[in-house]
Amino acid sequence: MPIFFICTQKIRLVLLGDRNFGIRIALRAALRELALFLIIPTGSSVAQKVTQVLTAKFRRMGEEVSLDCSYETSRSAYYLFWYKQLPSGEMNFLISQHSGSGNARRGRYSVLFQKSVNRISLIISDLKLEDSAKYFCTLREAQ
Repeated sequence: MPIFFICTQKIRLVLLGDRNFGIRIALRAALRELALFLIIPTGSSVAQKVTQVLTAKFRRMGEEVSLDCSYETSRSAYYLFWYKQLPSGEMNFLISQHSGSGNARRGRYSVLFQKSVNRISLIISDLKLEDSAKYFCTLREAQ
């Protein structure tokens, strides 16, 4: 059975104005566009190291955002995964990347895979309200 090395910290994408987070925009009608606020805390896994650097970004609905993740592994073959945690706690698979393949794409999700510097970025295009969630970068070594 494959073992997943999951980052102990998570990426959280918060949409300003989302009632679930208790943030209100007083001038909603005047703004007509909601901004996205992104928080990415630093963390690492226990066995293999996966790090998500703390940054803050603002985006509007319909725009694009990039979430960065660095990793360390001694294996030449491995898989990287991105998940979104729903408010219910359920983990939703977004996209995977094999170490021997080119940049993956799945719907509005794509990755920028930089194997030479052990970095992968999740790119979410055409941002929507439902993109407000916690995001996890994970690593699994190939058998």
